[in-house]
Amino acid sequence: MENNLPQNKKALFWLSGGHFINDIYTGVLNPIMPFIAAKIGISMAVAAVVLTISHIFSSLMQPLFGYFADNIAKRSFIFWGLILSSIFIPLSALTNNIFILILFIALGSIGSSLFHPQALGLASNFSKGLDCGKYISIFLAMGSIGYSLGPIVSSAITQFLGMNKMPLMTVIGIIWACLMFKFVPKMSANIKISEKIDFKLAFKRILTNHKLNILNIIAMLKTMVTSSCFILLPFLWKNIGYKPFYIGMALFMFIFAGAIGSLTSSWLEKRIGAANVFYISMITTLPLMLMFVLTYKHYSILSLVIFVIMGYITMMATPVTMLLAQNVLPEYKSIISGFINGFSWGVVAVIMSLLGFIAENFGITNVLIFVAIIPAILALPLVKELKLN
Repeated sequence: MENNLPQNKKALFWLSGGHFINDIYTGVLNPIMPFIAAKIGISMAVAAVVLTISHIFSSLMQPLFGYFADNIAKRSFIFWGLILSSIFIPLSALTNNIFILILFIALGSIGSSLFHPQALGLASNFSKGLDCGKYISIFLAMGSIGYSLGPIVSSAITQFLGMNKMPLMTVIGIIWACLMFKFVPKMSANIKISEKIDFKLAFKRILTNHKLNILNIIAMLKTMVTSSCFILLPFLWKNIGYKPFYIGMALFMFIFAGAIGSLTSSWLEKRIGAANVFYISMITTLPLMLMFVLTYKHYSILSLVIFVIMGYITMMATPVTMLLAQNVLPEYKSIISGFINGFSWGVVAVIMSLLGFIAENFGITNVLIFVAIIPAILALPLVKELKLN
């Protein structure tokens, strides 16, 4: 693969574009869920459980799909994953029945779970011979940018065209899946799978590796902050009278800032070291969250600026986390990406179902402060355990 660098760069372009488009669909439901909930007649706590189901299917299954991706010499998962996401996530906005809503969300989320581990494993392989940190950062940032655009696209459609027009979003996903099929080189021509990976051995080695466990915990703590913001804040903003498009714009700016954080991650790591990137990302979130809670009612513009800065800070360590994890056991790149990029989201999603009920009874802002306190407290002991310096 190192001898065919131009082709590898083209493959990385199409994979990064696929990540961008796939993650648009993963971000569309959050800003409009309060309005879907009102249409169907469910509470915030139940809506949080529905969004939890989305994260469970899109995240917890990623290590399993990563295992299969590491064992096959075909690109099937990236195509079918994007197709499922692009069809069923937009359709879910049309339903008037909670059970059909859950079914469509589950099917669309499985698509995302199929796409991510294989796409990230391929991106890692195609970046060999290039600046791996740079291209993985670009790949991850494209997903973050797509995730940031999802809310603004869905909220704009909802407010200006009507929620029934959401299936218009399907077209771009189908088109890009076909383009990837044509332009991403076949794995058999680039990647030789020399030895079949043993399922039990792979998961045992990953789950018993101390460094990987620490990195997974860090990923979960940071994911809890972003998930809490994405799931709970739309309800907070709706309750104080904000329209869908404002909510979508706020979430867009938060995740877009996170994408910029991902892009600058490699640059920052080279200058201040991975440990300091983790410290800044985990500790600074707490004072930012406190400032947001104190300003959101009476100083909306200031609170939005603080919220956007929090997005940048929270997500800037994501590529560093991924590269450190993949370098621990490089033979399991897709599986490990499934754990860091997926399993952590799934575990947090299960916790979020509980936090939704707590927020309904004790207040959304109290929950947001709580989830920001935990990584700030644990940053020093966790990063020290990684022995990065």
